[in-house]
Amino acid sequence: MTDPVRSPKLKPWHLDRGAVVYVRQSTPQQVVDHKESTARQYALADRATALGWPPDRVTIIDADLGKSGQSIEGRPGFQRLLAEVALDRVGLILGLEMSRLARSCKDWHQLLELCGRFRVLLADADGVFDPTDHSDRLLLGLHGMMNEAELHVLKQRMDQGKLNKARRGELFAVPPIGYVRSEATGWAIDPDEQVRAVVRLIFDQFDRQATLHGLLRYLVHHQIRIPVRVRGGPDRGQLEWRRPNRATLQSLLRHPGYAGAYRYGHRPIDPRKKQPGRPATGEQIRRPDECLVLIRDRPPAYITWDRFRANQDRLTANRNTAATAGAPRNGRAVLAGLVRCGRCGRRMVVRYPGPARRPSYTCTRGSADYAEPLCQGLSDGSALDALVAEQLLAAMQPAALEASLAAVEGVERERGELTRQWQLKRERAAYEAERAARQYRACEPENRLVARELERRWEEALKHQRPLDDAYERWQRSEPARLNDTAASSIRALAADLPAVWSAATTTPADRQRIARLLLDRVAVTVDKASERVDVALHWVGGVVRSHTLTRAVRRYDQQSDYPRLTARLRALCGERRTAAAIADRLNAEGFRPPKRTAWFTRDMVLRLVGQLGLGCRPPHGSPAGLGPDEYRPAGLARRLGVNRDTVRRWVRVGWVHVRRDGDGHHVIWADASELRRLRELHQLPRTWANKAELARLTKPNPRPARWTRIGPSAGRTGHPTAVIGGIVAGTSRRPSRNAGRASGWGRPGAEPGGR
Repeated sequence: MTDPVRSPKLKPWHLDRGAVVYVRQSTPQQVVDHKESTARQYALADRATALGWPPDRVTIIDADLGKSGQSIEGRPGFQRLLAEVALDRVGLILGLEMSRLARSCKDWHQLLELCGRFRVLLADADGVFDPTDHSDRLLLGLHGMMNEAELHVLKQRMDQGKLNKARRGELFAVPPIGYVRSEATGWAIDPDEQVRAVVRLIFDQFDRQATLHGLLRYLVHHQIRIPVRVRGGPDRGQLEWRRPNRATLQSLLRHPGYAGAYRYGHRPIDPRKKQPGRPATGEQIRRPDECLVLIRDRPPAYITWDRFRANQDRLTANRNTAATAGAPRNGRAVLAGLVRCGRCGRRMVVRYPGPARRPSYTCTRGSADYAEPLCQGLSDGSALDALVAEQLLAAMQPAALEASLAAVEGVERERGELTRQWQLKRERAAYEAERAARQYRACEPENRLVARELERRWEEALKHQRPLDDAYERWQRSEPARLNDTAASSIRALAADLPAVWSAATTTPADRQRIARLLLDRVAVTVDKASERVDVALHWVGGVVRSHTLTRAVRRYDQQSDYPRLTARLRALCGERRTAAAIADRLNAEGFRPPKRTAWFTRDMVLRLVGQLGLGCRPPHGSPAGLGPDEYRPAGLARRLGVNRDTVRRWVRVGWVHVRRDGDGHHVIWADASELRRLRELHQLPRTWANKAELARLTKPNPRPARWTRIGPSAGRTGHPTAVIGGIVAGTSRRPSRNAGRASGWGRPGAEPGGR
């Protein structure tokens, strides 16, 4: 190797710029233990002076001491070095070894590219290298490859050693809440009695609350804090009581160590999700069965493995996804999250439309994901909830006595646990106060420098103890530790009467949903769109399936299954020349019911239905003689198109048809053959986003002919005489139209007085 002092690679332009000595150690432990290596790197400044640089032109960059060279991230010293080279301020870079500069080929070749462009030399203990020289560039590239390969070998060697120790169940990390480190078994249950009681209370209350948020609210309501042992600092290993939070509770419930399982490799790093400048990102949480190592019955356990698996299933089911039911909510729907579409199998969405806030179940996933028409829906889900509630209460009735005994036992056990928590907190506060008092008494009275501080600590301990005692007394007055005989008897009687418990005001909707999910796996609903029939399949937990039929509210009479029998009965009653009120009473007595879940037929309903069926001789709103060619009344146009009369009224209201008013202010619609075709297409067109343009075209009426002129009011008609429809006395008179004194003509339907 050529003597670096006489190296021909050194040129005058190198000496005109500065020299940089780069110092780096991989870990803080190496900085503390390997001091000689650090001293050798700092001594490279003397070599730069021997090469011809003045001492004031030699810069030492040591900002990367204790940082790994596997990446440029988190290495401000290396980033500063690249910036100095790019600014053409460096003529020579010195390092003890080339591996000190970088152990990544990407970072190493970036440095070589800059050094070659700005003619910067690199030097180590072996010699001086010129990146612009072919042989030196080849040798430097080989150095970078070997440095990165060496890093991978070292890392793999350490990982395999850790994995081998983990497979024996001997590599223990920081113990979770409720455990302490033990030399014999790795982890041991915390010797503090209050810590153990709080951890067991968390698992017991999660079984009762069934949700993470419910558990959090319970702990906050009862002023229960989480025991945490400090992991670092001067108070390492000391016990601190912190307020509960969702992240801590979720980590505690998902840790298999509480079930006696040892795990390793549950947080691998995904490089695709790692964010620059954030070392803690990119971690993936694996399930216990996906960990590299899982050993059952290794550390001491708080709960059983089956109970741990049940908790994981409950946490997964509480997630609001398409495949899970989600956590119980406060909505009135009993079957929220359980109802599945009988056609496509997707979960049906729960909504609460209208002022009544009755639940409705709708299958909207096809519309939301693929812009398809709505699959099916049940506008009033209260009937479905009532049917399922009846089946649930019938299934739970044999266990009513057992439930009553368990209810009393559960209330007493919960109150006993809370009492125990209060006693432990008071005992700890009393110990802290007594300890502070002992420390104060052990101090010499004359030594006021120490006595003042000990006296202050004693006073703080007493200040903490007194409010705790007062709070315990208030809790005892409001929540007695044991139930008296009257309260126990009331709970047994209420638990035995399951329907009363179900409909009680103290039973929340979330409680009813939780009961339904304990017994039902899912509820498949298939709505017959042509009738009021709804097929319901109850899939019980355990695999049993029971089928039921439900009657839903429909919008039209012809959607009812008994519509033919209803029309036949109406014809017969009209033939008997009964009044509308008498026909309504007769239909109600025979069990007929109108649509839209209206309870009874009324006189006005019968009149409208008879008019729609054309059973009477009364002309609808005036004489047909006043109608011209291609003119219809709304009811006549509805019969001609085979649609509902409300649909035609809506077209009139939004201006999708040509309409005028006659002398009595009633609507007259013009529709020739082409207009009838347009209206039929408009009625059959699905209301989807894809048909937006076609819908806009069909909602525009065709031009009307010029020969269609206005028809004036009939002379002398100020009212309507008594009309008889098939023998039904409809009434003595009709309220005159508000527009009777105004000349009729073409106008916007929105001006209709009292119209729909």
